[in-house]
Amino acid sequence: MENQEQDGDVNGGLDNLLLLDRTNDLAEADALYPFALDELLCRHVGKGGAPLCHLWRHPRAFVMGQRDSRLPGAADAQRWLQSLGYSTLVRNTGGAAVPLDLGVVNISLILPKHERGDKHFHSDFERMYRLIQLALHETGCQVDKGEVEGAYCPGDFDLSIGGRKFCGIAQRRQAHAYIVQAFVIAAGSGRESTQLVRAFYERAAAGAERLDHPVVTEESTASLAESAGLGSGAAEVFTEAVKRVIRARQTAQGLNEAAAKLWLPDPEQVRETMGLLRRRYGIAP
Repeated sequence: MENQEQDGDVNGGLDNLLLLDRTNDLAEADALYPFALDELLCRHVGKGGAPLCHLWRHPRAFVMGQRDSRLPGAADAQRWLQSLGYSTLVRNTGGAAVPLDLGVVNISLILPKHERGDKHFHSDFERMYRLIQLALHETGCQVDKGEVEGAYCPGDFDLSIGGRKFCGIAQRRQAHAYIVQAFVIAAGSGRESTQLVRAFYERAAAGAERLDHPVVTEESTASLAESAGLGSGAAEVFTEAVKRVIRARQTAQGLNEAAAKLWLPDPEQVRETMGLLRRRYGIAP
């Protein structure tokens, strides 16, 4: 009975979400902006605001995990990335290093906490897994869940097709709401992204051995264009598929109720939060 109830929670958590599609909003050069935006939206959801599905992309960024930021050569590796034109940041969610470009679609599910759901927090990850499964249903591909050896940002909720990872999932929990974030490599070359992450770790390790960071291999990762046959425009195709799944679970009454509780921070509020996050999680020079 408990498993059935959890499954119901997974599906129910996708009902009547508002869509915030920022995948074509590319004016903000600092990749920390969407993370700060998520942080503010999550606080509002925790106060009774409308649950959201936030979709976004960034043209050239490198997101580090907090453990990455403590590697001995992390500051030098960050400067190297910045010299190549990458916007860099240390995120406040779990996970490790992830490169972003326009082929990567980022999804944030921003939802209120419920006492029961907080006791079974893996159902939050399952909810994101279910959303991505549904979005890829028409491809006919089986989406597997479980850590992929050699992939960057490894975890129990790696999503893969044919043994090659295309998605990682992380989470950020506040007092009364939480964010489940996924990066989905829709287009581009999985091999090239793994090469960049491996080069980052080589610099960040600074020659030290036995450091706690992922050992990345080139064959571990593939985009949906490579593994699911999404072809050209894969990021746009995947984004529209996610939006269809969300819209299919919206009702007129539910949307009206959610819209009445919608709040979006102004850019200055987001920038203030960016400063707080950078001071708290940034790499010391």
